[in-house]
Formats: sequence, C-alpha cells, structure tokens
Amino acid sequence: MAGAMGGAAMLPRGAGGQAYASDGHGHGSAAANTPIPHTPKLTKYVDPLPIPRTAISDPSVYPGADYYDITMRPGTWKFHQELGSAKVWGYWAANPHDPRKPIGMGYLGPTLSVTRDHPTVVKYRNELPTTHLFQFVIDKIRNGDPQLTPTPPPPYKPIQPFPANVNVWNVVHQHGGFTAPQSDGMPLQSFSPDGIRAEPYSGLYPSRVKPNESICAYTNHDRSCMLWYHDHGMGMTSVNVYAGLAGLYRVGDPADDRLGLPRGEFEVPLILQDRTFHPDGSLAYTMTLREGEDTPIVNGKAYPYLEVEQRRYRLRVLNASNERFWRLRFEVPEDVLPQPILPFWLIGTDGGLRSPLQMLNFLISPAERYDLIVDFTHMPIGTKIKLTNYNAPVHYPGGGGPEISEIMEFHVTKRPSGGGDRSTPPKKLELPTTAPIKVTARTRRREWVLYQHKLFTTMTFNAVPFMEPSEDFIKAGSTEIWEYINPNHDAHPMHVHLVNFQVLNRQPIDAAGYQDQYEKWIDSGRKPEDRPVLANYLTGPPIPPDPDEALSRKDTVKSYPETVTRIVINEFDPPTERIAGLPGSGTELPATYVQHCHILEHEDDDLMRPWTIVGDDHHSGGDHAGGFGEHH
Repeated sequence: MAGAMGGAAMLPRGAGGQAYASDGHGHGSAAANTPIPHTPKLTKYVDPLPIPRTAISDPSVYPGADYYDITMRPGTWKFHQELGSAKVWGYWAANPHDPRKPIGMGYLGPTLSVTRDHPTVVKYRNELPTTHLFQFVIDKIRNGDPQLTPTPPPPYKPIQPFPANVNVWNVVHQHGGFTAPQSDGMPLQSFSPDGIRAEPYSGLYPSRVKPNESICAYTNHDRSCMLWYHDHGMGMTSVNVYAGLAGLYRVGDPADDRLGLPRGEFEVPLILQDRTFHPDGSLAYTMTLREGEDTPIVNGKAYPYLEVEQRRYRLRVLNASNERFWRLRFEVPEDVLPQPILPFWLIGTDGGLRSPLQMLNFLISPAERYDLIVDFTHMPIGTKIKLTNYNAPVHYPGGGGPEISEIMEFHVTKRPSGGGDRSTPPKKLELPTTAPIKVTARTRRREWVLYQHKLFTTMTFNAVPFMEPSEDFIKAGSTEIWEYINPNHDAHPMHVHLVNFQVLNRQPIDAAGYQDQYEKWIDSGRKPEDRPVLANYLTGPPIPPDPDEALSRKDTVKSYPETVTRIVINEFDPPTERIAGLPGSGTELPATYVQHCHILEHEDDDLMRPWTIVGDDHHSGGDHAGGFGEHH
C-alpha cells in the first residue's frame, strides 16, 4: 500500500536526468477535491505521560521459561482530554494473579520485560473484529486501487496480499530479536480472528492452539536492549499498527545493575507516533491522501508532559510511526542555559549499549530505538523543557506532509528523592563496546536496489515482488556486506529480521545514470552479466557512518536518497536448539527470513523480500524457498 504516498520515486524513463520533486499534496488515490481530515486545535501539555504497564509472566506453564498469554482485541482510548474516546486496537496480557484484571491500556500493549538468555513463550490470541477499523483502505486494496495495491513491474503479475474473505488478519513480530523463523512473526504467518491462516502458516505446539491463536518461543539471546513487538499482518501492517498494535519488549541483563544507569521510575520509555483525529476524537487515517499525520503521540497521548526530578533520567525512545522520521532535541528557556538546547548522552541503539556519545540532537527513523541519558540536575525547579522536532519533513528529507515541531514537555518539579541521584555521570560510564566487524576485499557483497517502475507506484527490491520465492542464499556463519542502492528522492529505514549489523559506510551515486541503465537491463531480460555495475556510478568517496551509528549494533538503517548505504552482517546463525522444550521450536536449515522498508505503507506495497540461510551442504542456486513462498 502507498507507494502512492511515498513520493520516493526513481526517475521515470524519458526524464532526461531531471529529478521529479515529491508531490506533497494528497497524491494518494483520492480525487483532488477530497477533504483531508485535520485534528482540531488541542491545548498542549495538559495530559500526563502514560507509562505502559509491565506484563506479569507465569513461569509454571513451560518449565524454564516465562510465559505470557496475550490477546489482540478492540477497545477505546482517549488520546487527549479535549478529544472524545476513539475506537482502537491493543494487546492485553493475561494476569496470572487475577484473571479478571488483564494488563494493558486499550491502545498499544504492555511491556514484556525479560531476562537475557532466559527464554519466553507467548500465546497470541486474535479477538479483533472481522471488519477493519480502516475498512476503506482494505477495500481499496482489494478493488485494485493502482496506488495502493501492490503492482509489480513486468513481467510479474499482481497478487492480492490477503484472501477475498479476510478483512483483518494479524501476526506479531518480535522486532530485533534472535528468533527462529517459525516464531519470528513474518507476514505470511498471519491469522485472522475467525481462524483463517495464510498458506505458509505454521505454529508451534498445534495441539495447544485454536485456529485464531499462535504460540511463539523467543530465545532472548540478545544483549541488553529495547526491542519491540508489533503487527506484521500481510498487506495491512500499516493500518494494524496505526490502530494501536505495538508494544515494548525490554531485554534486561543482571550485569547492568552495576553500571550505574538510572533505574525504576527514572527509566522512561517514549513511544513516538503521529496520528490525526476527527473532531469527535476518533482516529483518522489520512495517508491515502497525504504524507504523514498531523499530531504527535507519545505512549498514546497527544502533547503529554512528564514531571521529573532534578536528576539524571534514562529515556528509551522508540520511533513507532508509520512513515515519519523525527529530528529531536531538548529545548530549554533562554534564561536557564547559555544556549537554548540541553545536551544529552546517547548510550545505546537498536541492539544495545554502546560507548557514550554527547549529542545535541538526533535523527530517528521508523523502528529505530535510541537509549539516552538526559540530565535535569541543574534545571531550576519550575523549568519546562520541550522535546521538539525540526528539519524532518515527511517523507524525509523533502516531503510535504504536516509539520510537527513540538512533541512533549518535561516539568522539573522536585528535588532528588530517595537520598539523591546515585546513578553514574555519563562521562564516567563504562559501557559494553562493540568491536568493528572485520571485512576484506573477499567479503561477499549483496545488492538491494530500491526500485520503483513509475512515479507514486509500487516499490520493490531488485524489481522483484515479495511473493516471488527467495533468490538470496546465505551460508550460515558467514559475513556479508549488504548494499542498499537508493536512486530515489526519499530516505527509507531498512530492517533486517533475525540479525544485528553495523553501518559500514555510504557513498553518493549518479542516480539518473544508474536508473537509466537499470531500466534498460530490465527491458533486455535481466541477464545477470548485463546488470549495471555499481562501481561505475559512484560519484564520491565513501562517507563514514554517522557518529550515533558508528560501532553501534543496529537492526534498522537509514538508506539515504541518491546514495548506496552499506551494512555488514556476521550473525547469520539462527537458534537451532529447542526452546523451552517446545517441539519444532528450533531452526532447521534452510531457513528463510525477510527484510523490508520500515515505512509501513512501503512495506505493505511490496518493498520487502525474503532471504534464506543455508548450510554447507546447500549447492542450489535456484528457487529453494526454505519453507517460505514456494507455493506462489
């Protein structure tokens, strides 16, 4: 869905090298005179920031593992005190101490707080309606709307992303986790409230689940980090997440206790999203009409505030927006500091802790996580610090979506409680560091071209639709460099399932020249020996990773426009052992995972491909799908 909404277009044939600007005015499927909803004016900073509750595990169900029973169901939620209640979807965790009081908010889901290397088993139950909260989007896709329905380039034919009798289906993806493919929550593992399953669906422990349920087993063999879980339903991820299906998955390590990081109430999650509301407070999904939404939401509240003490806080920031990049900074009154920006320290990214880095601002794309230390120690009582957003249009870097400049406030109201701030000053933190992954001239390189056949239409990797079987086979235990070749005008956040990686470098390219030759290569039959050679289109030297990316463990990377972005991966080793005693919970090779753009509308519109890990005995270069996609 929504290549239409991207504005992220390669140069159409015959463009003569002239770049087309992104159309920022309702270039979706609506007629030019279709009214676009706008959120009514809201008073800012009057609602306290909600903190998602933490789910309670039941360790008695699966010996040696924590167990959670989580249900997807509809509910209501007030996004602001001046708005009425909205119909939303959310995750609710069963409470083993009191079955009558499930844990959740209605919108989003409870936090799953787990311990490193101690496995988790989750049963997911789908009790959502069979008519979608945004049914008009589902209808447009099913009716073949050319700007919403995945339409691959020739010679491929369109395939409907969901069955004719399904308006709602879902699957939960543990984003960033070291997970066997059958528990990963990939799109073709979707299942509906009435028990209709995608064709390759295969769940764990089938004797313990009903048709509208699925069991997943997670190793938690991750470093201390903030993962998250969210819907990944085939063809409708964007509207499912927009309705509320996302939550935090915190992997803790007992060794962290001696690092001196802020803990307990002084470790605060911030889930950033943008939403639009009708005057009655209900959710308005407008991304069929324009880029992005018009109101900031943090942990489910519009323009919230958080009361803080004069001490250091750890802020765990997740960008859970569908499309919006945010460039964030902390603004203080001019009479408080010589400069109106409060510095902070970056101490971690997607895959865990890193060397502390002092910063004034950062750019976060959808699905990325930033782990920050913000010091309010010297802020006078009564100070109000704004979290603001600037120079980050939708789509980044040059879109025309609604501008959002203010997000939330921090109100300094108290002196330090509990005998003072015992956390370690950031300059003195001794955090785990990450050694650079070694690469040589012989390290395997794999190219992923962000291809769009026509302006405002479907985007694909390498001009191949998602439903085609895997063509990329990777030896278990190997190291590879993946090159994202982006001749488009917009940046894309690229997420690779299963692995963490490091950003290697970026390099500018002759986008028009590469596009022209790539189109000729497609038209002439896609012969491998005639494929354009990337080296012939490089226009400058390699650019090192941004400081916040350097020697950071990542699962999502910003692929900037008219640039090749290179990442290096050495974690092609899925978990093979049985997890918590569950039959079939370990990985068998070949094993297929997916990678995709984390602009959810682009993901739904086919900017997603499978890839397969194989063992040493694998000799085929053909169409083995690794148990994924061979039926298409």
